[in-house]
Amino acid sequence: MKEIKIFKSSIFKDHRGYLWTSWEKNKIKIKFNHDKFSISKKNTLRGLHGDKKTWKLVSCVFGKVFFVVVNNNPKSKNYLKKKSFILSDDQNKQILIPPNFVNGFLCLSNSCVFHYKLSYKGKYFDVKNQDVLKWNDKRLKIKWPRKKNLIFSKRDK
Repeated sequence: MKEIKIFKSSIFKDHRGYLWTSWEKNKIKIKFNHDKFSISKKNTLRGLHGDKKTWKLVSCVFGKVFFVVVNNNPKSKNYLKKKSFILSDDQNKQILIPPNFVNGFLCLSNSCVFHYKLSYKGKYFDVKNQDVLKWNDKRLKIKWPRKKNLIFSKRDK
């Protein structure tokens, strides 16, 4: 899907660990105004959530996740088309997601930290105002790497 952009920053590694830049104004010309971090246990599945106005720049800053993005715009020729990625802390890879898309992830490592950089106009889309698709919606045919012993919120179950 051409609407989804993948960014990969240069990374500096040495015996102490690594360092990478998560965002540069000159590379991504979107006015971000909100950051969130999600810390999850292994087998936690979060999503699929989104809204009609927010751009999201996401990355896995610790651990490893199976990440899915779905076009949720009924007027689009790509409605309900999906793309999946493995994101991990050693990849320094970020996914830019436009409005009208939903996304979710499954924590594959013992724990993970997932970062959302958000851009929205007006009031932030509260949980109750977000678009939600079920993780196992038969129309999507998502091949989650695990389907047993998953951990969900009430909203996602």
